[in-house]
Amino acid sequence: MRRFPSSLLQFTSRDRLPTFCALGMLMGAAWYFSVNFEPSMPWIVMGAIFSGLAALFSRRWQQTALFHTIAIIVFSSSLGVLAGCLATQRLSHVQIDQPVGPTMVEGWITRVEPAKRGVRLVLRVHAMDGLSSAQTPDLVRLTHISRLETEPGRFVRCWAALRPPPAPVIQGDYAFDRQAWYSGLGGVGYVQGRCQGGGVGAPMAGSGALELEIGKIRRRLGQHVRAASGERAGGFAAALASGDRSFLSHEDQDALRRAGLAHLLAISGLHIGIVGGLVFALVWRCLALIEPLALRYSVKKPAAAAALMVCGAYLVLSGASVSTQRAYVMALVLFGAVLFDRAALTQRSLAIAMIIIIVLAPWSVLTPGFQMSFAATLVLIATYEAWKERRQANLQSQLGIGFWVKSIAVTSFVTSLATMPFALYHFERAAGLGIFANMLAMPIISLVSAPFAAGALLLAPFGLEGAALRALGWSLEWVLTIAHTVKAWGYFEGVTLPKMPATTLSLFAAAMISMCVLARSRNSAVLAAILIMSAAGVWLMSARDRIHWAPSGDVYLETAFGKVERIGFYNGDGLGPLRFSAAPRITSCPEDENCFVAFRGDTIALLRDDTGIECIDLSDWAVVLSGVEVTGCESEQSQTTIRWSDVVRENGVTLERRAQGFRKKTKPACGKRAWRKCY
Repeated sequence: MRRFPSSLLQFTSRDRLPTFCALGMLMGAAWYFSVNFEPSMPWIVMGAIFSGLAALFSRRWQQTALFHTIAIIVFSSSLGVLAGCLATQRLSHVQIDQPVGPTMVEGWITRVEPAKRGVRLVLRVHAMDGLSSAQTPDLVRLTHISRLETEPGRFVRCWAALRPPPAPVIQGDYAFDRQAWYSGLGGVGYVQGRCQGGGVGAPMAGSGALELEIGKIRRRLGQHVRAASGERAGGFAAALASGDRSFLSHEDQDALRRAGLAHLLAISGLHIGIVGGLVFALVWRCLALIEPLALRYSVKKPAAAAALMVCGAYLVLSGASVSTQRAYVMALVLFGAVLFDRAALTQRSLAIAMIIIIVLAPWSVLTPGFQMSFAATLVLIATYEAWKERRQANLQSQLGIGFWVKSIAVTSFVTSLATMPFALYHFERAAGLGIFANMLAMPIISLVSAPFAAGALLLAPFGLEGAALRALGWSLEWVLTIAHTVKAWGYFEGVTLPKMPATTLSLFAAAMISMCVLARSRNSAVLAAILIMSAAGVWLMSARDRIHWAPSGDVYLETAFGKVERIGFYNGDGLGPLRFSAAPRITSCPEDENCFVAFRGDTIALLRDDTGIECIDLSDWAVVLSGVEVTGCESEQSQTTIRWSDVVRENGVTLERRAQGFRKKTKPACGKRAWRKCY
């Protein structure tokens, strides 16, 4: 039997130990938040102890690189599971357990978020009518459709209807209930009318008062930048400066998203990198001009310290979202490496940043921001390491305009390719012309927008930032023009793909890791190719026709190729699936009448009562599928029957086509995880 090539692991390099530890913790945390039961803490601790001992003793053996690596990954995975357990246990906040209202909600606005209609207000609750203090949640989120006449930091009174954070309606939908639990949200709803200002001031002390003050400053910063940058791109500039996207129009957000430029809106590595990099370069060059200081001391270190302080201030002012925290940790590792005379941007620093994020916020590993950010950074580091080695081998040192254009093209290509599987999995779409749009927009952002933004930052203490902000607005208008132009082309608008299963995403991620982390050789290339082909095969085999009935009363017909059509049948009290929020409604069933809809060789009968039905006993509304034409609801070949009471009780029902016909797909049961309660 051929021995496993230990050189493939490059385990002799110290850079690989943090990388394998980070990957192991990532797998452990992802497993913890994906399973439908709460793992036992004693078993997790025992697993960590035994796998840690195995990793320790295997290091002493010879010719065991593979076993030692597996032991380290298993040990790190148990630590990732442990981090998830501890994060769940240290959280304790109130969530409402049933729909409430309309009722009066009083509290302070902490932040304003964008919505399709109006804005979303996040309130730190002071009191709710009809609920005791023990039953009142700390935070709620309310959709405010009317014109907003208040701002963060203000005390308001809102007549609102609330419900518990909704669980996924269909399998594979966005787990908003999990995100709400770890964000501290105790309920979501909407405002009836308009929130009115109240007479209660801000909390006197504590984190609540600081949070409100930061929210107030952040909102004022966004308003100032918006006004100074011009009407056309003011909302875009405000989003870049403060992270507040509520000023940006829905049309501009949609254009940026469809053009593959939506990453510009999330305060993440790009923004922190631009701010920190400009401050670092400016302080470094200025100190280098002081000859006695530059000759005696390393002027890079105070420049790195200044960059960290500015990045920290930007973190606080931008709202400190999970993506911003992740970017700041990476900046902390990068500039910390400069302070301690280490290489600044390597896979080792990326792995350390991932470990810190998993320890602090392990639930973020399943969010698209975490996955896409680390995937893009990992591929960029691996690409430029290979590029650097090739240039050194060929003795090429020219850094002219050709090298700069090539760098922009390579960066846009590899980052778009790296994030595409995650975009397809989470959003079921990928910007087909995103590479082209990024090649046009990123030079503007890097060479025009960033310098003017830095100039505005430097001139702000003197009140002279107006001209710089206006120039920033002009540059962002060019970016918006690119986004709207690429969207208008619409070359990939009609392309639909089947829902990507989690197994396929895991195989794509494994292929990416094998190409970037393992030694660059024929073996790693063959392994990556096998993983990619396996991922494509699993994806194709998982493509099936599905029928989803949501508690909103809508029925969604999803073909194996991803095309979705919506049928309006009943006006339910529940919500529709987030995945299909933009699905067109092809028809609506008339009230008090039955409907019959053809779906890829089957007939779906949407029945409101049991009149004329002899083959089955129905007591309420139902979906009946039959392989033959249904006339008069008298088919005796009914395959599946779903009652409306089942849809309400199970919070949505999904039927999937199998070889034997349509079969009901099971959903994770409620009550087994802290964030998925039974109501």
